[in-house]
Amino acid sequence: MTITLTKEMQQMKEMIRNFVEREVEPFAIQIEEEDAIPEHLVEKAKDLGLFGISIPEQYGGIGLNAVGKATVLEQLGRTHNGFVSLISAHTGIGSTGLVKLASEHLKNKYLPEMAAGTKIGAFALSEPGAGSDATNLATSAEKKGDYWVMNGTKHFITNGPIADVYTVFALTDKDKGAKGGITAFLVERDFPGLNVGKKDKKMGLRGSYTSQVIFEDCIIPEENVIGEVGMGYISALKILSEGRVGLAARAVGSSGKLIELSAKYAKERIQFGKPIADNQAIQWMLADMATETEAARALTMMAAQKIDEGKKVIKEASMAKLFASDVFNRVADKAVQIHGGMGYMAEYPVERFYRDARITKIYEGTNEIQRLIIARNVLEEC
Repeated sequence: MTITLTKEMQQMKEMIRNFVEREVEPFAIQIEEEDAIPEHLVEKAKDLGLFGISIPEQYGGIGLNAVGKATVLEQLGRTHNGFVSLISAHTGIGSTGLVKLASEHLKNKYLPEMAAGTKIGAFALSEPGAGSDATNLATSAEKKGDYWVMNGTKHFITNGPIADVYTVFALTDKDKGAKGGITAFLVERDFPGLNVGKKDKKMGLRGSYTSQVIFEDCIIPEENVIGEVGMGYISALKILSEGRVGLAARAVGSSGKLIELSAKYAKERIQFGKPIADNQAIQWMLADMATETEAARALTMMAAQKIDEGKKVIKEASMAKLFASDVFNRVADKAVQIHGGMGYMAEYPVERFYRDARITKIYEGTNEIQRLIIARNVLEEC
């Protein structure tokens, strides 16, 4: 498979790479210590159009295709994962439903401000009793005249504390359940009855906030239904598939950065009178890290290309997310090992990447669920 980037896309790739290395990475330790992303970095990201990479030009975005978006997210993955999470949750699952499924009225109403980054998006599917089993939703919405009334609790919602608009999935027909009984809604933060819980304290992803989002007789206009009533579960699968490719691209970028950091350290670190890079044990770790990362990149770009071709990518997206996140975790582990004691120190970026890598095997569908999806598709195809 060969993917050739346009001249404009290549220039954008280099611009994003320079941005993250020269402007974001110098603030990585500050983000860790303060659990906050400096506002000037957010504003710079807005100026670069990063909040609109997946939103069509007619609504004020850049309108990248899936390959272009994966290219950008890979470059963003080379820096602080909390910073990247803010952007990718917004441009991925936080806005994909609107772009792909919403009415023109909703697109015109919300997408321009989302493209500019003045309104932040979030995706609210997971619940205390419905994580991997997304069919077991307890959040419900009942039609009353020309509006819906929603009740329930979502949790672990990325961008939850700061979002302005939420793509929310609720049970609208208990008897039908996932087969025609779940509907997607676009819910504004200031709709009556929407409350945001406290920020979660997490192992990693500092500066990226998650929380519960609670609906208590929340009033939602009828026009804010995304797609068709009852087709929300299918919509969620479509949104998550594209999101998983983006997550894989981020993991590839982080893995690539860790390889560079590890190779540089191995050449500089002297033990027993020579660089540890001369040791076969170190060389083999670097070889495995590089090989697996290239394989993850190829799998990710293959899935992205299929999206651009309009093909069904549920299996390929799960493969990319599964493999790239597993690779990221293995690469991060080897990076810490190569750095030795220094790899365990907070002032070295490999320590941060090591903690941030772990969540990639859990969110947007655990890797166990990805294996079930892949196996189910393989069995259907054979």
